[in-house]
Amino acid sequence: MHIVLIEPEIPGNTGNIARLCAGTGIELHLVRPLGFSTDDKHLKRAGLDYWPLVKVHYHDSFEEVQERYAGHNFYFLSTKAPRSYTEVSYTMDDMLVFGKESAGIPEPILKANWDHCVRIPMIAEARSLNLSNSVAVVAYEAMRQMDFQNLAEAGPGLRMDYR
Repeated sequence: MHIVLIEPEIPGNTGNIARLCAGTGIELHLVRPLGFSTDDKHLKRAGLDYWPLVKVHYHDSFEEVQERYAGHNFYFLSTKAPRSYTEVSYTMDDMLVFGKESAGIPEPILKANWDHCVRIPMIAEARSLNLSNSVAVVAYEAMRQMDFQNLAEAGPGLRMDYR
């Protein structure tokens, strides 16, 4: 599975998403321009020591992503979308696409892919959810549908010194 962030702006969000990717084996795609340096201390802090576990791809445009991953299913997350993210049957090769925090996915991309646009339901008065929270919600729904394939079925167990 792949998470695509189009022009992310907030390093802490991208760091949190990178940590999610590290813990799940999801590949992360960052589409330039980025609103921060990848050396940013907030980005690194949010990802903590998980960065070596993240497979990150950098792209100069979203069109580059579409060309390189032609044949994959792309799902575009937008508050404007007509159907819920839970109405999709996800596969391991899917591309989950999210826009930048201040504006979402550019409208021309949404219009060109309207049949693959989905949303997270929320009250009408709310503008949107936090980007890293949105990514987590949709990514875990996709993984749940695939029975959490490739993820550990149990934690490490209780250590005796926790008493």
